[in-house]
Amino acid sequence: MDVAVFSIELLLFLFLVAAVAGFVDTLAGGGGLLSIPALILSGVPPLAALGTNKLQGSVGTATATFMMLKKKRVDWGSVKYLMLSAFIGSALGTVAVQFIDTSILSFMIPLVLVFIAVYILISPKPANTAGEGLISAVKYRYFVVPGIGCYDGMFGPGTGSFFALSGVSCRGFDLISATAVAKPLNFATNIASLMVFLMAGQVVWVIGLLMMLGQVVGAYLGSHCLLAIKPVYLRRLIVLMCTGMLLKYSHSMGWLTFG
Repeated sequence: MDVAVFSIELLLFLFLVAAVAGFVDTLAGGGGLLSIPALILSGVPPLAALGTNKLQGSVGTATATFMMLKKKRVDWGSVKYLMLSAFIGSALGTVAVQFIDTSILSFMIPLVLVFIAVYILISPKPANTAGEGLISAVKYRYFVVPGIGCYDGMFGPGTGSFFALSGVSCRGFDLISATAVAKPLNFATNIASLMVFLMAGQVVWVIGLLMMLGQVVGAYLGSHCLLAIKPVYLRRLIVLMCTGMLLKYSHSMGWLTFG
């Protein structure tokens, strides 16, 4: 896609959205609910929007994974096979989404984002205590992890939360441990999906790199506000902004035109 079709104002808008997404991701998660609607609202085709979002979003999960491993919050020996399952699931999901008709995808992406926004808004925070796992480690590795990975390959927003929640509910991890493990799993799904999108030529490099810079700025600012802002307020702000952009996009597509 030719970046010349984008104005300076539009590029600045995407940079600012990425910065806000990086900020809220650091504090509350859910930044993809802002970056994907911003991309499709800017005229980026659906598949290219998903691919470019993977490029700019990979920075955060890569950094978080590096820190989790460096600080030994996650054991490489126990997480590497889960990462492989997540990688395979994501790759399959990303390949599958390439075959969905663009007109259908233009409708499916906003619909999925609405459901994820509602989930983020109303989902209760899991208790931070270890419990009894509902399924075995084998079933979790071969079914749950690749299933979430497949979703991330096709769409993406909320994947980190889904991995953390599944760790708590399916394996009985405490919330802190489940959140730590979710980082490398999310990194594996992002890299797998990005590789497929790159091979399919569905990444707008200039926009992706610009938004990566915005993510870094936002994450830096967010890291300095960890105790100053309550995550619940940010989640409401995310949903509000996501809804606003999706309504704008729906109107531009003619879906909200009556009579």
